[in-house]
Order: sequence, then structure tokens, then C-alpha cells
Amino acid sequence: MKYLKRAIREDIENYLKYFPVLLISGARQVGKSTLALHLGIDNYITLDDINMYQMAKNDPKGFIEHLEKPVIIDEVQRLPQLMITIKEYVDKDRINGEFILTGSASLSGFKDISDSLAGRIGIVELYPLSLKEKYGKEGNIIDIFAEDLDSFLLQKYDNSSIVQNIIEGGYPEILKIDNTKAKYLWFSSYIRTYIESDAKELANIRNMDKFMNMYRLCMLRSGNIFNQNELQKECGLDNKTFSSYFSVLEHTYQLQKLQPFFKNELKRLVKSPKIFAIDTGVLCHLLRIASKEEYETSHYKGDILETFVYAELLKANTYANNRTALSYYRTSDKKEIDFILEFSNGIVAIEVKASKSVSKSDFKHMYHLAKEIPDTFSKGIVLYNGESFLKIDKDMYAVPFGFLI
Repeated sequence: MKYLKRAIREDIENYLKYFPVLLISGARQVGKSTLALHLGIDNYITLDDINMYQMAKNDPKGFIEHLEKPVIIDEVQRLPQLMITIKEYVDKDRINGEFILTGSASLSGFKDISDSLAGRIGIVELYPLSLKEKYGKEGNIIDIFAEDLDSFLLQKYDNSSIVQNIIEGGYPEILKIDNTKAKYLWFSSYIRTYIESDAKELANIRNMDKFMNMYRLCMLRSGNIFNQNELQKECGLDNKTFSSYFSVLEHTYQLQKLQPFFKNELKRLVKSPKIFAIDTGVLCHLLRIASKEEYETSHYKGDILETFVYAELLKANTYANNRTALSYYRTSDKKEIDFILEFSNGIVAIEVKASKSVSKSDFKHMYHLAKEIPDTFSKGIVLYNGESFLKIDKDMYAVPFGFLI
């Protein structure tokens, strides 16, 4: 399988021009090392190598000084205190692009260290492959949704591959496997080996079985309001332990909270976040969905589809020219819009529908929001399973899922 170009590559090359340290952060097996090794830098070490790890731990200053630079240091989260040594080194003689670090945990997992590198480090977050990356397509859906959409009207798009992409998810290794049993084994190994390994490094987890049970229960809530009290009781964990475990899942890029949309003039908005799995392949594995038939008949189908769209928006936002604040909208009387994109020139509302047709009634909550905030509402979009890009009304569009490719 050929190397798939990552859309964030251009941003990375810019960071190398202006920062002495670059961190590529993301989940295990998401392609961080592969991306780093395609930057044309010959010197590479990994802290997964026990010899390198011991050398760096025992004499961090000597280790950093004697490395041939520029250098890639892989799995830096295994020794976060090395960041302090790197800071001291670059402060003596700042040369941009000297250190390319990769880590399987977000830098917010060790905030004090990340703060000390402020102004010296560029950070990019790498997520599983987006649809556009899988198919080698240009463009960014966040940027496209921010602009005028009339040029796409009546164009047709193929949705036939969407369900398979949902079931497979975006981890690059899965694309190399064409056997259902082998995919099952890969996901099982990924969850047990990688998540367990990272969890042990980031937190003092005394009962791994309870942690894994909590992980599964949280994943199965993907696309729903985050109710910590309810989840705590179901997991049998106290408040402090649950919060600690959940932060590990966030820092290892397994789950994310999506905050609710907020405007002072809108008084009756729900204030609790929703939670989303980052990868629908992992989610489908946990739900034992391995075929289109199992997906179509699943009780979780709507949540999975919403999770899939969330992941595509999240990935696109990492390299968009028009970065957006991503949120969801829900009022206390249950008016709901799946996603809100806030741009400097207005708000784009997105609703996700599994149906093959769209009517004006599918936009009813968007019409409500447009009346509430007429000066900032830009357009409403219903993503659906039909083939035609349609304009339903002024600033209201029906967009096929295939448009995301």
C-alpha cells in the first residue's frame, strides 16, 4: 500500500520554519511516525527502544546534546521530563526545526511541561485518516462549508462507500487488511495493547479491568450528552477516579467532549457537553458491527453516523484555513442541531440524517436558530444519504454524505 499524503503536512513544514521544536501528537497507530519519517530527516530514535529510554532517563542533558540534529524523537510521552532538557538546549542556541517529537498523548496531559515550552514549540494533532486523505482528494470541508455553496447545486455524489468507511474507521493499518476476522483481531489488539499501555503510563490505574469497562461504556455513549453521575454509577467508580480515568481517554485521543453552543441572548440552552469517539472503526468493533447489514439494523446507527460526521469535521478543522469553533445546539425544550460551526463571518448549522430524502421540516430547528440570531446565522446544512446537492430554501442546503469525500 502506497503512503497516503496527510493533509496537515503543509502546516508541519511551516512550523519547522518558525519553531525549534515540533510535536506531532495523536493516538497510537494513527501514523505519526510515518508522517515524521517522510519529512526528509535521517536521524530517528524511539523511546520505545529500552536502550534509548534508559540513556535519556539517566543522562537527559548528555543524551540531547549528543544527538545528531535535526532529529525525530518518537513516543516522547514515555519520558515527558525530557521536554525540560530540550527547552534548556534550544534556549542556548535557537535553531528552528531541530527537534521533531511524536507523542501518543496530548501535551495537555502534562500541562506544566507544555507551558515551559511556550513560544518554542509548534503542536499539530494528527487524527485517523479523513475521507479526503483516504481517497487522495484535495480540499477541506470546513473551508468549503464556510463559503458560498451554490456552485455545487444539482451535482451528484456517490454514497455507496460511506458505510464501509464508517465500519473501517481511519487507522492506516486497517486499510491494509481485507479480511473481516483479521480486522477484528487488529481492533481487539489495538484496544487491549495500545490503550492499556498508554493508560498505564499516564495514570496510576490500579484496576485495569474497571478502566477498560469504563472505556467501553463511555465509547458506547458516543453522540450523547455526557452524564458523569450516571456513568460513574454504572462503572462503579467514585468521582475522583472516574474523572482521572476519563482524562486519560481524552489525552490518548480516544474520546472527546463537544461543548454546547452558547450565546448570551439565548437563555434556554443546555449546558452539558456531548461525548464522541474519535474513530468509528473502534466504536463499531465495540458494538460488534462488522458488516453493512449489522450497521443498518443497529440500534446505535444514528449515533454512529453522527460520530462519523463529527470525526470528519474534527480532522478537517486541524488544517482548515478558516478554523472554526465546533459545538452542538440544544435547548431545554429539545430543539437540537447536531453541529454548529462558528466562523468570523457567521454560523453554519449542520444536521445529520440517515434518510435518502430531505424535506423542509428537517431544517425546522435551523429556522428557529436563524430567527433567534438573524445577524450571525449564515446557512443550514442537512447531510443525508441521497445523491443530489440541493438548495431547499434560501441559505438551506441538502448535502450528500458523498460530498465529504
